[in-house]
Amino acid sequence: MDELRTLCEEIRHYMVECCAVNPGHLGPSLGAVELIVALHYVYDAPQDKIVFDVGHQAYAHKIITGRREAFKGNRTKDGISGFPKRSESEYDAFGVGHSSTSVSAALGFAEAAKMQGLDNKVVALIGDGSLTGGLAFEGLNNAGASKADLLVILNDNNISIDRNVGAVHNYLLKVTADPRYNRVKKKVWDGLGDNWFRRSLQKIVATTKSFLVRENGGHLFQALGFRYFGPIDGHDVAQVIDTLKKLKEIGGPVLLHALTKKGKGYAPAEANQTVWHAPGMFDMETGERIIDSKGISRYQDVFGKVLLDLARSNDKVVGVTPAMASGCGMNHLAKQMPDRFYDVGIEEEHAVTFSAGLAAGGMKPFCNIYSSFSQRAYDQIIHDVALQELPVVICLDRGGLVGEDGATHHGCYDMSIFRSIPGAVVAAPKDELELKDMMYSAMLSEKGPYIIRYPRGFGEGVEWESVQYNALAAGKGEKLAEGTKVAVIAAGPFVYRALEAAEELRAETGWSPAIYNIRYIKPIDQEILAEVAAGYDRVITVEDGTILGGLYGAVSEYMSAMEKPLPVRAVGIPDRYMTQATQSELRHECGLSKDGLKHVLKEEYEKNAKKDSKDLQIKK
Repeated sequence: MDELRTLCEEIRHYMVECCAVNPGHLGPSLGAVELIVALHYVYDAPQDKIVFDVGHQAYAHKIITGRREAFKGNRTKDGISGFPKRSESEYDAFGVGHSSTSVSAALGFAEAAKMQGLDNKVVALIGDGSLTGGLAFEGLNNAGASKADLLVILNDNNISIDRNVGAVHNYLLKVTADPRYNRVKKKVWDGLGDNWFRRSLQKIVATTKSFLVRENGGHLFQALGFRYFGPIDGHDVAQVIDTLKKLKEIGGPVLLHALTKKGKGYAPAEANQTVWHAPGMFDMETGERIIDSKGISRYQDVFGKVLLDLARSNDKVVGVTPAMASGCGMNHLAKQMPDRFYDVGIEEEHAVTFSAGLAAGGMKPFCNIYSSFSQRAYDQIIHDVALQELPVVICLDRGGLVGEDGATHHGCYDMSIFRSIPGAVVAAPKDELELKDMMYSAMLSEKGPYIIRYPRGFGEGVEWESVQYNALAAGKGEKLAEGTKVAVIAAGPFVYRALEAAEELRAETGWSPAIYNIRYIKPIDQEILAEVAAGYDRVITVEDGTILGGLYGAVSEYMSAMEKPLPVRAVGIPDRYMTQATQSELRHECGLSKDGLKHVLKEEYEKNAKKDSKDLQIKK
């Protein structure tokens, strides 16, 4: 046990050392070290299945399953993923990145093992807010009813929970987890048979036990069909191992409640758990964070400040977020006008339907969801908002390529999937000022959903705070540069990359294409499309979304319906899953950098030059 305690300290130190220079999800993983070490000590992975929730608490798991050296390149291009990933290791039983999936997946493993006559055990480790997600309760409900052989560990790192559970509690835990106790208990129940006396006695026992543990939430899990044990100290590796050994012998659905501290073992992370969830680079010795400040507003800050300003001017405006207040910038509203702010927990579906109810009741909700997480609320956006034409504003933060979080977090699909919804508005601002004006325009709209998607990180550096609001007409874009032969129709900030590439090409060759900022993917500007169709030989679409079905799809549909279809070339995210790397590396890979777009434009220039030369020879 002393060696295991030393191991836990070494893992923590190594995590901090690596994450200081190569940022990652530090706080959650520091808090789960002893639980993970104990799981691998007691269970025989990969035969036994350990299923994580979210996955940003799994760094210790990666380090002790053959990826210690590879962890130095965690979340980097061509490095290992920041989350468990089936293709990366046989120890990663199930790929994760979005929350609340562990219980459902683990139940699937347990049932598959039973049907195949396998003897392996299945454990789900859920925590860091994932239990607030509805999917977690769907899994618990099904697992409890199925009587599957499954252990769920609740990694409870809520700092408000009292960790001094007392001698009586510890005694009850030892008794109820003891194998001899459980063997006797099973014989007693079996001997009584299935009759009214047994059922009455079971109710008395359940009621008594529920009363003894109700302060720790045990009655809730018992009502869902789980046998509840705990809470235990999740940082006492000896206690965790002893408990797991006993619970391993108990069949059926079992839940172990473990109390942990997010950021455990590194003082700065313990002191400010929100910031140190994913702190970026920092000085390991001093704990001072190294902030990459460019003196330019982040889109998240623009959203937060504009929302606060709109709420001050309109008493109907409210903000709704599924547990992403600080990440999306809604903490500004939360601090200044807490009565107009709602954090509903990690519940994207509920966030949308709750917003729909607010809108039906006369309010103007701004519901902010990370783009990749909005996929979970697709049905609610259609059924509860769009079909009823309710004026809900859905702001999709982190649209496009998000960087090091990888495939589970890239906001690739929003423009494609939401463009298919009748009556929806799908907007893509090119900079901070357009985001501000689109939010203002959305507030004025009487129907919904009004969807605004924008990227993670810094904007273009345009002035926006001192500029008056300007209402933008949905479905109206703008022409930003004149050109010949080729028209570039771009969405979002990549309008600027197209302008930069065209300017460089003009300086080198004397030729450049026309550049359009489409602004709205839906409704798309029919006048711009008609102008392009009539005045140019070829179209290039530029977007940081999947090229299948997004801006490219919308422009292609229009051009293919012409009597003489105009060829359309797409620049965007290809039809494959993008892995983790920096945003700039990924954009370069997709041709979305200035240099990438310049290369595409240069190819078009050379094609035109050859065509013009050939036409001249024919004319001669």
